[in-house]
Amino acid sequence: MIAMILAAGLGTRLKPFTDHHPKALAVVNGKTVLQRNVEYLQQAGIRRVVVNVHHFAEQIIDAVEASQGWGSEVLISDERAEVLETGGGIQHAIPLFGDAAQLVVMNADILTDMNLSAMIREHQENGAAATLAVTDRTSSRCFLFNEENRLCGWRNRNSGETRQPLPASSVTEKAFSGIHVIHENIFRHLPFTGKFSMVDAYLAMCPTHRIQGFDHSGCRFIDIGTMEKLEKASHLFP
Repeated sequence: MIAMILAAGLGTRLKPFTDHHPKALAVVNGKTVLQRNVEYLQQAGIRRVVVNVHHFAEQIIDAVEASQGWGSEVLISDERAEVLETGGGIQHAIPLFGDAAQLVVMNADILTDMNLSAMIREHQENGAAATLAVTDRTSSRCFLFNEENRLCGWRNRNSGETRQPLPASSVTEKAFSGIHVIHENIFRHLPFTGKFSMVDAYLAMCPTHRIQGFDHSGCRFIDIGTMEKLEKASHLFP
């Protein structure tokens, strides 16, 4: 098992901090969110982690080297030439995954106490191509799941825009938490190359691949994408 932390984004919502630093190095109670997420992955037994870098890449590389990966083997996927978004970033890093059968992906700017081991176990037991961490929280965008908890679409709750490539008699809306467990087989079927969103890839693949949800509603969770939420995180995660 290997993990990837997506840390290449510009973090524009986290200004002014990201005018001079990458969002992954934002600090919550004395620890960067990157360190916290490396340690979070360790709780599930994952000690080999790929981190993609673009915005202030050298600061992340220096932090990893200075800390010796916080007890994990941390590999760098270099996107300094061009930030490739979530799907393109994962695709670009495939050579670093080795022979791992499963990949855990998480955004660098989230913190949670979700039981990751339980999510991995459910993913493996169901033989899913991908499992997406979701909750019932309010969000402007959400995934749609059918009666079998299978991804069938996506909706923008503000605009009403809906994409539903897999028909369903009824759907349940869930907000995505930025954590996925992916079977390595999915990499051979990615419908795009270059710069693309993994959300778009999942929507293109859901009619032919089992992409399911893992509901962790009730767990502590926060996206530290703004300075206000970064402050709130200090109360949630001591």
